[in-house]
Amino acid sequence: MGNAFEVKNPDLALSPYTGMSKKHYVEMAKYLLDRAFVHIDSINSPLVFPTVPGNTYPQPGAPDWRYRSAEFEALERTFTLAAPLIHLDPDTTIRNINLRDYYTLQIYRTFTPGHPNSLPLPEALPDSNYQFTCEFGGLFKTLLLMPDTIWSQYSEPQKEEMVVTISKWAHHRTTQNNWRIFNIMALSFLQKNGYPIDEELLKSHLLWVVSYHSGDGWYLEQTYNYYSISLFIVYTTIWNRTFGDDYYPEISAIIEKSAVKLMESVTGFFARDGYINMWSRSICYRTWVSGAFPVAFMLKEPTTLDAGWARRLCSGSLLQFVTREEFFHNDIPSLGFYGTKGYMVQNYSCAGSPFLMFLPFICLALPDDSPFWTAKENEGDWEKLGNNSNKIILENPGLVLVNHGKTGTSEIIPGKVYYDDPNYSKLVYNTHFPWEDQNPQGGTSMEYSFRSLDPRDLRGDDVNFYLTGQTVSNDSDKNRSYTTSQSMLYNGVRNEVLYRQAIMRKPPNNGVGYIIDLAEITIPGGVIRIDRTRLAFEYELTLGHFGLPHIKGVKAVVHQFEDGTKRVITASIPGRSVALITYHGWDSLETLVHSNRNAEADESTVVYAHKKRTAKNPAMELMVTVMLHKMDDSEWTQEELSPIRELKISEVTANWSALGAKITLHNGEEFEVDFKDIDGKRAC
Repeated sequence: MGNAFEVKNPDLALSPYTGMSKKHYVEMAKYLLDRAFVHIDSINSPLVFPTVPGNTYPQPGAPDWRYRSAEFEALERTFTLAAPLIHLDPDTTIRNINLRDYYTLQIYRTFTPGHPNSLPLPEALPDSNYQFTCEFGGLFKTLLLMPDTIWSQYSEPQKEEMVVTISKWAHHRTTQNNWRIFNIMALSFLQKNGYPIDEELLKSHLLWVVSYHSGDGWYLEQTYNYYSISLFIVYTTIWNRTFGDDYYPEISAIIEKSAVKLMESVTGFFARDGYINMWSRSICYRTWVSGAFPVAFMLKEPTTLDAGWARRLCSGSLLQFVTREEFFHNDIPSLGFYGTKGYMVQNYSCAGSPFLMFLPFICLALPDDSPFWTAKENEGDWEKLGNNSNKIILENPGLVLVNHGKTGTSEIIPGKVYYDDPNYSKLVYNTHFPWEDQNPQGGTSMEYSFRSLDPRDLRGDDVNFYLTGQTVSNDSDKNRSYTTSQSMLYNGVRNEVLYRQAIMRKPPNNGVGYIIDLAEITIPGGVIRIDRTRLAFEYELTLGHFGLPHIKGVKAVVHQFEDGTKRVITASIPGRSVALITYHGWDSLETLVHSNRNAEADESTVVYAHKKRTAKNPAMELMVTVMLHKMDDSEWTQEELSPIRELKISEVTANWSALGAKITLHNGEEFEVDFKDIDGKRAC
């Protein structure tokens, strides 16, 4: 179809930064559905998108129910856009098809046995968890908020027919913590509309969900991620206002308190221009966390969140994607971030999955006089940052958010990560430098990449090897590749220094000999790293900076020099550049061109530091590194590339700890890095 979305006739009086008013949200929703509806011929056509090869479902030869699941997912998730339009105007048409009539008919057929695209019932399938449950949650979250859209269009006999399927799936087995929310939505919808449910089951799901509240407005979901905002806050706040306040007021109050708390820090996840960070799994959902902004104006008490800033960020995050033609694939949002990228897609995703990113369009259910619509856009806290950087410390989920006034970017620094997954385990995530996939040859972006050179170490996961010398069944090929941290531990912030630990191999597999202790000092446009290696045997290590995409094939320009006190390497592409400076603990600075690892381009450049230690018992070392970024084409100044005026390393600190440092910055600020008792301060 071509031609990405444009804001036409922008309202610059109300929205001087994005031009987006309520009218433009309606126009954007219609634009997106207009492209999606190229895949249907008439009101009788089910919404079936072309399958996407790769790590997606349904795979060739999959059972029929997997195809029904993909169809239901496309139908339900596009309803995320359609329902608000129907709510505003029931006569809305897309490509000469009335939206209300289309979704009323297709959802009726989906829930009524006998139609070609009807859903199977749970008893017809092996006893397990299915994607259907997830989509039921999304649909009934929307219908709880906007019941006037389609439910009122059914006759009582039609509703009775549909309730059989709805009830069976609502009461069916669910999985883990966030999925209980899906059952809660369906069960609550049934009860609100007078249909019998297992009330004890509903209460059980509710108590399970609130038990995962961890503090700072966050909930545990495998690890800590965007699901905590989009499901645990957005879905449940809608549940509060439409059901929970009346039926379960005490549980509703718990959810309300956590939502209020979340709003104190949610803006920290967004860049100055509203860009969202590529972080955590389900990357193709992108802007679904922006649903927190309209939800802030559904809370009982007036929110502390500035309404003009909230809409500016919400609008900016949507424009980040829909204004890019490469974002679309087959006229619908691609399975990736900016475009189709297989490495960032999970196997539970199908072609219709990305439509969940339009969760923020629940804003269209807010009344016209809501502050979300009436307040003038502003840039909130960014207006007073100047060139400084602001940190938000979320102790309970172990997250640190950094807003860099100098560059307008926002960063997520994760601290409680249980496994080696680039969605979570990188050192930092930046809104304007999306993460790259791992390079087994080293030089992975924003990771410490480790390779054992221990001649005895063939596999690295045999706990008995060092005692027995046995190497039975070990695979020496595995050890030829670099690996990244297997978990990240959060050790707190002391005197403006953030402490974490990267565990390169987990215990009990000799994990206490594979630790990198991390200490970080935020500076304008970057970070000073004073990291301590506790790597017990021969090894090789790299530390990569952000990847620079070769947009339209334009390669990064790299410069390198040293002056006796430090080594410096810079790399630039139009509008962006990075600098990597090493003061201590590294052998060299190098560069690699990566293929098919970057979110924005097929090729990218990564600059990185490298070291190799071949002693049988390597000494602990401090690695002192500065990592900077900028969002313009200006040349790096001598002052920018000399942030450290003085570095003093101590074998034993004044606090009686091994290997620490005192740092004096160019501007005279002083910091002390002391790893005392760091192992006892672990949190994960």
